[in-house]
Amino acid sequence: MSELVAPQLVVNSRMIYFGWVPADPEAVAALVPDGLEPMANRQVFMNQYVVDRPEQTSGFGAYSLTYIGPDLEDAYAPDGVTPGRWWTHYFNSSVVVREYAAARGVPATAGRTTIEVSGGELVATTESDGVPVIRTTARVGDTGTAVNRGQLRYITEVGGQRLSGIYPFVAEPVDPFEIVSLEFLEPSHPVYALRPAEPLQIVWGFYSPRSSFAYPGGESAMV
Repeated sequence: MSELVAPQLVVNSRMIYFGWVPADPEAVAALVPDGLEPMANRQVFMNQYVVDRPEQTSGFGAYSLTYIGPDLEDAYAPDGVTPGRWWTHYFNSSVVVREYAAARGVPATAGRTTIEVSGGELVATTESDGVPVIRTTARVGDTGTAVNRGQLRYITEVGGQRLSGIYPFVAEPVDPFEIVSLEFLEPSHPVYALRPAEPLQIVWGFYSPRSSFAYPGGESAMV
């Protein structure tokens, strides 16, 4: 197989993507590098998704992924509303995708994500090196005519150069949608620093059984 080059396309992934207020705002802020600014409430984002078949990708093959990190105050997406994002953890089941992501400054490590839906209940579980570390439970309905679309911005760093990556997406969200619980299962794992406050404060989110995106759509050096 030839070397993968950007961008790569993924279609119809099963994706639950949402954000929350953390239990330890100072710990979250400490994960943001100098020159970037976390949101005032230190909110955290997480995307858990599964790509079931190789035919859903232009070159990645089938894989699963959970990524997570702080939202940024000073690096908005092209819409001027959606915060830019800084990855702190990235648990990916595919060596191919991990290598592609790591070359672009993503902190890619081995992991596995499963999403199971039964009777209107969704359970998404993230494993890091075989150990369950995060479990999301949500109430989910069906897709209708609604479509989420736009571009997200993720900041990475390669060789001391900070990069801005723009990621276009199209997703069909379900309705209703409600996060019931978010559990960080392993206090000794570094990702535990991003655990949610109690009571749980969800600031945005969706589940889509058909979410598509380019990875990345465009990268540029930040001054």
